[in-house]
Amino acid sequence: MGNSGRRKPPLAAPKRSRAGGGRARKSTRRAPRRRSRNPLVRLMRTVLRLLWRLVWGIGWRVGVVVLLVTGLAVAYTYTTLPAYQTLMDGRARGSVTLLDRDGEVFAWRGDQFGGVVTVDTVSPHLRDAVIATEDRRFHYHPGVDPIGIASAIRINLSEGRGPLSGNGGSTITQQTAKLLCFGETYDETRWKSEAEYVSYCRRSSIWRKVREAVYALAMEAKYTKDQILTIYLNRAYLGAGAYGAEAAAQRYFGKSAAELNPSEAAMIAGLLTAPSTLAPTANLARSQNRASVVIGLMRGQGYLSADQAEAALARPAQLSEAAEQQAGGYFADWVMGSGPEFLTRDTTEDVIIRTTLDQRIQRAAETAMKSTFTDKVREESKAQAAIVVMSADGAVRAMVGGRDTTVIGAFNRATMAKRQTGSAFKPFVYATALELGFDPNTVVMDEPYCLDIPGSGRWCPENYSRDYKGRVTLTQALAQSINVPAVKIARRAGLDKVRRVAGDFGIESDLADGPALALGVSESTLLEMTGAYAGILNGGSSVTPYGLTELRLMGEQTPLMSRETGIGERVIRESAARELVYMMSRVVEAGTGQRARLPRREVAGKTGTTQAARDAWFLGFTADYVAGVWMGYDDNTPLTGVTGGGLPAEIWRETMTRVHEGLPPKPLPMQRPAPRSSSSEPLPQQRAPVDRRNPIETILRSLFGN
Repeated sequence: MGNSGRRKPPLAAPKRSRAGGGRARKSTRRAPRRRSRNPLVRLMRTVLRLLWRLVWGIGWRVGVVVLLVTGLAVAYTYTTLPAYQTLMDGRARGSVTLLDRDGEVFAWRGDQFGGVVTVDTVSPHLRDAVIATEDRRFHYHPGVDPIGIASAIRINLSEGRGPLSGNGGSTITQQTAKLLCFGETYDETRWKSEAEYVSYCRRSSIWRKVREAVYALAMEAKYTKDQILTIYLNRAYLGAGAYGAEAAAQRYFGKSAAELNPSEAAMIAGLLTAPSTLAPTANLARSQNRASVVIGLMRGQGYLSADQAEAALARPAQLSEAAEQQAGGYFADWVMGSGPEFLTRDTTEDVIIRTTLDQRIQRAAETAMKSTFTDKVREESKAQAAIVVMSADGAVRAMVGGRDTTVIGAFNRATMAKRQTGSAFKPFVYATALELGFDPNTVVMDEPYCLDIPGSGRWCPENYSRDYKGRVTLTQALAQSINVPAVKIARRAGLDKVRRVAGDFGIESDLADGPALALGVSESTLLEMTGAYAGILNGGSSVTPYGLTELRLMGEQTPLMSRETGIGERVIRESAARELVYMMSRVVEAGTGQRARLPRREVAGKTGTTQAARDAWFLGFTADYVAGVWMGYDDNTPLTGVTGGGLPAEIWRETMTRVHEGLPPKPLPMQRPAPRSSSSEPLPQQRAPVDRRNPIETILRSLFGN
């Protein structure tokens, strides 16, 4: 029979699972993705794919071009970079370091550079403080820090600024590139001043940022990290005219940068943010607060242990004695103006100037000024004062040019202000008379007295007391500052001779022609007047006030300039000078200058008060020092209740009391006159004053007499 009635066997047995089950394994193929039937969606997808392909196609090509251009720019910049050792000192001008009479530093001018330091020679605390403050990833980036830039942009945006305004995320390498001005050196033909050059180098823009990044990448390729940090430590401006770590360490702490402790290092590193504002000489407390922030950063980054950080915070950095005092600013400015400009104000060299300044005496003058104005002058008063102290040879030991004693470059009333001298001029009238043969006991009549002045009319000088004393000696007339006798004596001696004697003593200002010359209507500076009084003390020789004793280049031993004395030629006889010293001593003992008395010490001097009390003076001396004090308003407003014998004499006394502390009393070089009876208005035989401008005539007179 056929097989039509039986089921045909399968061609192959069904697959079974490895576990023996009878179910077939499911297929792993995914079902075909269903395309959206929405034509709009399909169109959008197509457009996005095309845009992405376009952006990617252009982007990677632009990226390649940018990388290629950047690489070429970096390579070119690399070839222009010099050896790093030549980049340490970037100042456009030099520095002046001023030393006092003992060789101690008391002031700095110009741009200070204390010398080259390296990462190996500088204090490790300073190295770590700079990295912790300025660039914590310094050792890990290639010159530009993308993380730092992103962080800076985030901070700027969060504080409501533009992405590139404020924090810039610059690395130490980028900052160094800016300090180097991308290789552009100062050129006087291109920039009008150094300030304009610095402003150009610090200018910020997108293009400058790109240029800065290129220069930084080239530096990283050319120099090691330590070399870059070395350049930065030497070129960074750190306030108060100090460029570089060594100059800052010397300027603020009086020590080498290698010796800085953590608190001092933190203070210097903190200055990098705003060197002028944060300089400890400007505001020590603010600088210490900034240093505490730096110490916290050093602790957080592991540069300081907890104990070290705590110790540094407990003992913040303090200024050195020289930096703290800031004494002698007016004196330093005056000395800077007394030397040649190319070695002082405009020097391109580092210069050392030794001066006559005595810091003890300078502090005495400044303290006397402050104490007098604090205790005896209304707080709201705008009155000013100036003080000069010098030796008899003209060596200036102290100078205060105004009430604010810590300023630099301010108006110096001791050297710049020409004011009427008043009765402080009278010693030169009597010096002329004594040289001509008058003596301290010569009698003159104090009485109503009038003169007809051609072109001015009738002039009748009056005494300050508005009365007349009758018969008085020259000594009494000077001691009481009586005007009429001074005018009479000046006319009898000869006004031209009085002008000559005053000029020879150092009063270089234009002196009045008329008889009012005797009453001090001419103008002079306090420095000139004090120098002229020094000539009286030294026996009658002229004096040129001086402050510079030696000028040399740093590192050199041979001075380029030097001076040992300011004494010039003789103006009056020594005997006449000694008689005048006696007359001036009576001013202090029994006359208008009694407030200037010093206990157990002989003093001679003279008061001066101008018309309407616009100027008040006291100038005087002991056997050791000469000092002058001026007081008044800068705008010539009359003083209220002040005469030369008042506050100026008290400032003088306060100054000289401090100046003479520890010095044994010495007698004044004076000659007391022998008593004699004199008739009124004597006419002694007059000798012509010594003319130091005619030495032949002087010799003939000494041989043959008058």
